[in-house]
Amino acid sequence: MIRIRISHTKTGALRYTGNLDMQKVWERTFRRAGLPLAYSQGFHPQPRINQACPLPLGFLSNVELLDVWLNDEMPLEEIRAAVQAAAPAGVSINDLEPIDLHAPRLQTLVDTADYVITLHQVADKAGLDQKIADLLAAPTLLRERRGKTYDLRPMIMAMRSEEGPAPFLQIHLRLTVREGATGRPEEVLLALGLDPFAASIERTQLNLKDPLAAAA
Repeated sequence: MIRIRISHTKTGALRYTGNLDMQKVWERTFRRAGLPLAYSQGFHPQPRINQACPLPLGFLSNVELLDVWLNDEMPLEEIRAAVQAAAPAGVSINDLEPIDLHAPRLQTLVDTADYVITLHQVADKAGLDQKIADLLAAPTLLRERRGKTYDLRPMIMAMRSEEGPAPFLQIHLRLTVREGATGRPEEVLLALGLDPFAASIERTQLNLKDPLAAAA
């Protein structure tokens, strides 16, 4: 048995496919690719496919991660070619690497995520920079999600603006991705007084913890 970590994009119409449905998309993709999927044990065996963390509907990504277990060893380039040929539009394979079978679950390794937000509205950079500075200087940023109040501020690790495709501005953002403490880019936009529906959001990087630290 082998365990393979796949880095891939999620673009186009797939941005409107939720995490549970993406699990089914990947199962069909691996079947079409003819890969020897390994299955879990129990009364309802499921293919062993683990995605790193959900991508909210409507977001693009150029670096999603998933682990898949295969019963038989195969050359990485053969796996890559087969998966890319079988993958739906919007999925492009960036990289594959073998992972130790007993390494921690991928979901436990994700620490932070990087985003680029393009503001599809004319904005004043000096004014935006001031809003960002004020937000980062705030000791707390109380927000409400699903009827519960939480503090958004400790989930924001870094944020800056820069010129994007003219005439738009972009916000580069790093947020935590931890159990009970996952920052959401649209909440940051709302805290800045900006309309999330007048922006496009792309996940550009998933940053992983040291596997040894995660296993400790």
